[in-house]
Amino acid sequence: MKKGDITILLVDDEEDILEIVGFNLKKEGYNVIIAGNGVDGLEMAKQHSPQLIILDVMMPEMDGIEVCENIRLIPELKNVLITFLTARGEDYSQLAGYDAGADDYITKPIKPRVLVSKINALLRRVSSAEKSEDLNVVEVGSIKIDIDEYKVYNNGEELLLPRKEFELLLLLTSRPGKVFKRDEILDRVWGNEIVVGGRTIDVHIRKLREKIGDQFFKTVKGVGYKFEV
Repeated sequence: MKKGDITILLVDDEEDILEIVGFNLKKEGYNVIIAGNGVDGLEMAKQHSPQLIILDVMMPEMDGIEVCENIRLIPELKNVLITFLTARGEDYSQLAGYDAGADDYITKPIKPRVLVSKINALLRRVSSAEKSEDLNVVEVGSIKIDIDEYKVYNNGEELLLPRKEFELLLLLTSRPGKVFKRDEILDRVWGNEIVVGGRTIDVHIRKLREKIGDQFFKTVKGVGYKFEV
């Protein structure tokens, strides 16, 4: 998908943020729509179905956490990328954001160029994963996953992964940059299997780090894990 085909919804009650960030994203080639509060942001998300939503946390009428929760209840928007942009860096704020269904978290103040770079990287990773899924092959960075053959390659070298490690890796790479909560990982990888606890995830992540590389797997304390390239 070309940048001109991507719509980004920016929701913030600070006019300076809307102007500066909006200008830089438009300059980059994205279609940008803006809202000055959470209520308007939610309505615009429903109307325009953007590919990415950048949400401030602290806003009048409806804060970003509530907006995010409401968006995740809309079937048509279940896969939209949501990134929080906020001056609040406390752990509890980030945990609340991820728990509401956010994919990423950017703390203000941030230089426009850095923000645009982060947005570009996030959209590229997701776009790459989505394209390869159609062919039953997922390629993210140096990692290539052949779903039909149950094979994984890193820089062209085949890795031998047990079934659960393979399925965990496939889940995390399906949405690079997205934080998968521990409960979601357990449900989607292990389902109703007996005698499986949170420690099981940690063990499998450790093994994947040893085999593929520690730099790919990021732990979000108290929430879960995400795959980054």
